[in-house]
Amino acid sequence: MYEKYDPTRLPDTPFLFFTGKGGVGKTSTACATAVSLADQGKTVLLVSTDPASNLQDVFEEELTNEWKFLKALPRLAVANLDPEEAAKEHRENTIGPYRGQLPDSLIASMEEQMSGACTTEIAAFDSFTTFLSDEQLLKQFDHILFDTAPTGHTLRLLQLPQAWSGFMEENPNGASCLGPMSSLAGKKHAYEQAMDSLNDGRKSILFLVSRPEESALYEADRSSKELVELGIKNQRLIINGLISQSVLDGDEISIAFRKNQQMALQQLSSHLEELETYKLPFAPLSLTGIESLRQWLSSDFYEGNVEENIDVPDVSNVEQVVDDFAQKGKGLIFTMGKGGVGKTTVASSIALGLVKKGYRVRLTTTDPADHLSRIFSETKNERLHVSHIDPKIETERYKDQVFAESGKTLNEEEMTYLKEDLDSPCTEEIAVFRAFADVVEHSEEDYIVIDTAPTGHTLLLLDAVQSYHKEIKRSSGEVPDSVKKLLPTLQDENYTHMCIVTLPEATPVFEAERLEADLKRASLHPSWWIMNQCLSATYTEDPMLKAKAYSEHQWIERVNKRTEQVAVLPWQKNSFSIHHFD
Repeated sequence: MYEKYDPTRLPDTPFLFFTGKGGVGKTSTACATAVSLADQGKTVLLVSTDPASNLQDVFEEELTNEWKFLKALPRLAVANLDPEEAAKEHRENTIGPYRGQLPDSLIASMEEQMSGACTTEIAAFDSFTTFLSDEQLLKQFDHILFDTAPTGHTLRLLQLPQAWSGFMEENPNGASCLGPMSSLAGKKHAYEQAMDSLNDGRKSILFLVSRPEESALYEADRSSKELVELGIKNQRLIINGLISQSVLDGDEISIAFRKNQQMALQQLSSHLEELETYKLPFAPLSLTGIESLRQWLSSDFYEGNVEENIDVPDVSNVEQVVDDFAQKGKGLIFTMGKGGVGKTTVASSIALGLVKKGYRVRLTTTDPADHLSRIFSETKNERLHVSHIDPKIETERYKDQVFAESGKTLNEEEMTYLKEDLDSPCTEEIAVFRAFADVVEHSEEDYIVIDTAPTGHTLLLLDAVQSYHKEIKRSSGEVPDSVKKLLPTLQDENYTHMCIVTLPEATPVFEAERLEADLKRASLHPSWWIMNQCLSATYTEDPMLKAKAYSEHQWIERVNKRTEQVAVLPWQKNSFSIHHFD
């Protein structure tokens, strides 16, 4: 179907970027590419800005943010940049000059403004701008590879003219995503050089890495279109983890697994179909060591060999999760996690379980795709109310309100900045939060189950607006009573229950751990961790899938050690299948 990915046939392009949603195999693909190029006699530098990077494990050497040549492969140099540390330094460079000059409450607000993902993204881009513009590095290396490319959102921020204006210096507490940029004014030329390199197809190729799964391909499609709008058109698509179409024998699980992959690829968007596309084979075990990376690229089949029986750890199942919530009699239930981990199906399963116990349940999603309508299209139950909050509609409504309230007091330059400031993910999060605050206030059901909850950063940002808005020159709009009431309600562990949904793999677990830390900053403590789509709970006998199931154990055990309430949900044939109850 697709040509196999072969780095020996890559054009002589100095910059190679690898991007994609968490857990699709960006790091493995970037590392294997770097090894192959070095084996061809090229001098290569690999730079990672992934917060969940495991380059030390892959290359089996200690690595830092200073690049060094590997002992096992002297032509390959590696730098493992820590975006969290970069964000911390970036935050202090921005806020430090104002300490002692502004009220403590305003400093606290500024710190929260810069604690979100935007700051990490900007700081990461700032870190690797050096690698894109350093002429000495370009003379020393034939290729520079980046594991985790900048998102379209980050690049769009860098193109906003007001972000570089003197207005930032006069308003350092600007509300959402522009605040992180306020210390970068002196680097505009270097950023313009970096953007020129990204947009130049003779200098850069951007690889979108995906798995043959609907959610991963949807994210690849969205990212690709966003980057094309910014002028980054030299893109390739790599489908990672593809099992040969001809291998259809095996047990029920293995056959369904292969069919799911083929169905996802058959639904590939017309936009992605236009991209030059390659495939990489399914690798059930961790790709550690240079030899394993070479084998992965050279073999059509990466064989796993696990002979011992796989025992599922002694953890709960979805029925026990529902029983735990049902004992409360009423409450708010949130499913949280990164895209593609199965929040929607977990939320649907919990809601249906509570309905079957006789409770009235409102199930609400903020997912633009609104998969709930698809899941419950034929379900008729007077105790279940399914609704959808459209982020785009709510964001536009919120913007209109802010413009109406702020337009009376801001001048033209300030209004221009405000418009740019509101074009940020933080704005959407706040707008959506306000919308489901209204849902909670006006619902009459026993339970409200919300698919995709606000992050701890969003809650603290709202709290900052509520507490300090009189001191913030640029108004973020009046905080409705429904929001004021909901903020303390979410911190009531007897009424509000948060479920962190993840997959039994390295990157999703690391991302979930960061989400938990984010929530704890807002005094929110998850009730359950739910490990979704676990092959180890299916008892498959397929050699490759059994090897994959075996590799899940370390992640299930890692989560099991950090929290008392863990549930394991088996891999489902249909990614939108509800876990049914007897």
